[in-house]
Amino acid sequence: MLAKRIIPCLDIKDGRTVKGVNFVNLRDAGDPVELGALYSEQGADELVFLDITATHEKRKTMSALARNIARHLHIPFTIGGGINEVADADLLLACGADKVSVNSAAVRQPALIDAMAKAFGSQFVVLAVDAKAVGQEWLVHLNGGRIPTDIRLLDWVKEAQERGAGEILFTSMDHDGVKQGFACDMTARVSESLSIPVIASGGAGTMAHFYDVFTTGKADAALAATIFHFREIGIRELKDYLKDRAIVVR
Repeated sequence: MLAKRIIPCLDIKDGRTVKGVNFVNLRDAGDPVELGALYSEQGADELVFLDITATHEKRKTMSALARNIARHLHIPFTIGGGINEVADADLLLACGADKVSVNSAAVRQPALIDAMAKAFGSQFVVLAVDAKAVGQEWLVHLNGGRIPTDIRLLDWVKEAQERGAGEILFTSMDHDGVKQGFACDMTARVSESLSIPVIASGGAGTMAHFYDVFTTGKADAALAATIFHFREIGIRELKDYLKDRAIVVR
């Protein structure tokens, strides 16, 4: 069995780590490089850095930060936000990122996934998906959750896999920052529909929530922000908790 991964997420705005609830009401959480180094020391398996306003503000993502992160960290990291073409991803990988994440641009231009997978290999391409339940359907949202679409979540992740995405980062917008648990049922449906790894995001509040998303939710990795940034749960303690419950972690 592959080990389950614990992944702190650092949402970046104006060069600082921020965190909110349901994608709004952001508060400062610290310097992203310092936080990333701390999580690396604590035993995080990977890190995700997302420039959360790059697409909305029509900016390119943060190559300078990628270089700085690469100089100070020794665990894999993914970076995303504002990636609209292969050249953007190429720059970030050249700056030291291990993987790149695409979200809104891939929805608007699905062939971007094909092009990135062809250029770098699927293992470098993470498709991030922000979605929420609207009536009976889970629908994809763009620009940091600001713009709803009529694209169904399961249809989109299947297409992304076919186009060459190597991993799916699924964030439940309604669960984001609420700390009441992951969207385990929908995460399981996403996982069962794909053959590539799924990272669950949105809702972590207790150690038990991680156990739930790895068992009921069938996730390959779990991503969280608030509980790590504000020292509510330690990564080593979390891994010990999971090991004690027969969850394979690194």
